[in-house]
Amino acid sequence: MTKKQYRPATLAIRSGHERSQFGEHSEAIFTTSSFVFATAEQAKARFSYEEEGNVYSRFTNPTVNVFQQRLAAMEGGDACIGTASGMSAMLAVCMSGLKAGDHLVSSRSIFGASKVLLSSLLSNFGVEVTFVELTKLDEWRDALQSNTKMVFFETPTNPLMEVGDIAAISDVAHSHNPDIKVVVDNCFCTPILQQPLSLGADVVLHSATKFIDGQGRCVGGAVVGDAEFVGEKVLGFMRTAGPSMSPFNAWVFTKGLETLALRVNQACDNARIVAEYLSEHSKVERVFYPGLESHPQYALVNSQQSRPGAVLTFEVNGGLEAAYALINQTELMSITANLGDTKTTITHPFTTTHARWSNEEKAKVGITEGLIRIAVGLEDPLDLIEDIVFQ
Repeated sequence: MTKKQYRPATLAIRSGHERSQFGEHSEAIFTTSSFVFATAEQAKARFSYEEEGNVYSRFTNPTVNVFQQRLAAMEGGDACIGTASGMSAMLAVCMSGLKAGDHLVSSRSIFGASKVLLSSLLSNFGVEVTFVELTKLDEWRDALQSNTKMVFFETPTNPLMEVGDIAAISDVAHSHNPDIKVVVDNCFCTPILQQPLSLGADVVLHSATKFIDGQGRCVGGAVVGDAEFVGEKVLGFMRTAGPSMSPFNAWVFTKGLETLALRVNQACDNARIVAEYLSEHSKVERVFYPGLESHPQYALVNSQQSRPGAVLTFEVNGGLEAAYALINQTELMSITANLGDTKTTITHPFTTTHARWSNEEKAKVGITEGLIRIAVGLEDPLDLIEDIVFQ
């Protein structure tokens, strides 16, 4: 491709692919564990990074490279590393950027497994973590210490759809110390709806399992950022620790990127219709969806994201019993904790995605027994509405 600055939907289809000698139109899958060198001298040069090229599929593979280059181009980053899962992407960033004695500040409202990783696993390595309210800049500012090396948040959050001001939080962190890495989980938006690096963040995380795949087939993750931290340190962690993305999964994700804009935009349209219906229902306590004017960060959403997204949550009257009754009677939606699929999914965060949190931790962020999350897919939204039957 030329150096022309193509838009994300075009980059999702055309970037990253270097055709082989066979001139294939679609990207190939290189299912090989290792690569052959012309000479012993070339092998030495490859292993020492003196010469660019593939070495071993644990950390270099042509199919994975296509996915990495494509996602990096869409996010506006210099480098991308594909990983075995979204959680391994987060682990790779933490292990590459933190050491014993360091401090990390995180939003309190994050994915359940992310909270466990930060609050439990990192403490085993001597890393201190402070949790703050996502939308309160004073809390971010007050939590920063002399040994703070990283801040982390997702926006919108899982499952309550809070939206954090990426530019403002990045400015607070970098004003305290320019070397602090601002890490943003962009899973819910994808680069189609939001590009955190352009707003001041340093690193972007993805669970490629979600919208990037889009059809619930493969598990994978990605880290996007600059050439030094991501291209060297995170790559170095991948080379040694090996939470690698398989070539087949990388190929699936690459093909998923080609239709990402179409799927995400349609899912946004569908989600708005479902959210508006629920917001007017008498048995719904409240709806959490960034596209509704009732959302606390509605103005920020319109300035930071191009669309409000395809995930919504709502709280039903009647608590756990009412939530279970609604979920169990669905015939069309899939009862699963995955999201970003062409098939709409429905789940109960209190007992699934955030089950490992204490009741006190859930209460702090507003995850109640009556809360239901719907990740809207590509079905007809009227069929989805008809599938929601209140007892």
